[in-house]
Amino acid sequence: MHLSSLAPRFDRHAFAADIDALRKRARADFSTDDLKHLRKISTWGRLCSVLGLATAWLAPNPVSVVLISQGRLARWSMVAHHTSHRGYDQVPGVEHVETSKGFAKGLRRAIDWLDWIDPEAWHHEHDLQHHYRLGEDADPDLLEKNLDWLRDSSLPRPIRWLVVSFFVLTWKWSYYAPNTLRQLLGEERSLASMFVHPKFWTRCILPFGLVHFVLLPLLFAPLGAWAVGSVLCNLVLAELLTNAHAFLVIVTNHAGDDLYRFDTPKEDKADFYARQVLGSTNFRTGGDLNDFVHGWLNYQIEHHLFPDFPMLQLQRIQPEVKALCEKHGLPYVQESVWRRLRKTIEIAVGDTSMILEPTPMGLAPE
Repeated sequence: MHLSSLAPRFDRHAFAADIDALRKRARADFSTDDLKHLRKISTWGRLCSVLGLATAWLAPNPVSVVLISQGRLARWSMVAHHTSHRGYDQVPGVEHVETSKGFAKGLRRAIDWLDWIDPEAWHHEHDLQHHYRLGEDADPDLLEKNLDWLRDSSLPRPIRWLVVSFFVLTWKWSYYAPNTLRQLLGEERSLASMFVHPKFWTRCILPFGLVHFVLLPLLFAPLGAWAVGSVLCNLVLAELLTNAHAFLVIVTNHAGDDLYRFDTPKEDKADFYARQVLGSTNFRTGGDLNDFVHGWLNYQIEHHLFPDFPMLQLQRIQPEVKALCEKHGLPYVQESVWRRLRKTIEIAVGDTSMILEPTPMGLAPE
């Protein structure tokens, strides 16, 4: 369904007015409950990491792998993600290290969020470029555009699936780390050439790689070589799993033949709001445990409408956002993460394409 078919019943300015009213009501509800919730989710993630490492020396095992993987995902997709977006800057009682100005800054990176991705580069590429250019050619995370070379290739379909599988298991360091840094540095060079860029090694690969794959295993040296090898094996397997888990709940947010991409820049705030809904999808929502497993990325529509909202508020306003979309006749896509994965893979290998909206969204009568 193209946007032009919504014209008789979709007034983007009326929709924007309702979204602004919801923003105002929800922001008035920001309280210490949001901060307590952040700390609870952060604690869950830390516990996963600690328990995973505490059992990793015994032998390579799925319990350690899953727990370490979930701990890494929680630190990125829930804590770092929403904090970097200023989600807690206005919450009463927030500490400086829990705000966008203090979190993972300088030496705090090793404590708050040590990953392949440089925090400053993540903020620039994701918080600014992706969120405010969603679905445009200028969106650095537009999967369909980024994989044009694969979609248009003559490779047999099984080979295309293998290529996508490689990226699923490695994409944090093979795509996200170099691409975010490239955006921050304003480099015109290709993504592949970033792998020989000195700053890619000093800001992305070495900090995380040395700590997680050298220092952590060596801490278990007093328990013997078996313990060191087991920890290293579990950490490597957890890295593969957390890449796949992150791909499952992140990349699938904005890919599918039922979502839109745009060949013109947004016109105004009303246009911006409509695009966040039309270019995003939610998964199953509700309940902290369900949302924790989904990396709190199952509220992608709400998050793109209100990027500076705490996690708890996204959970609370989701039914209202869905109702507003239904009221205004705007498609609100919500499906299981597994169905979205299938649709994402179909886009990646070129079996399907996203809906291209070639005209500005001036749909409402002026």
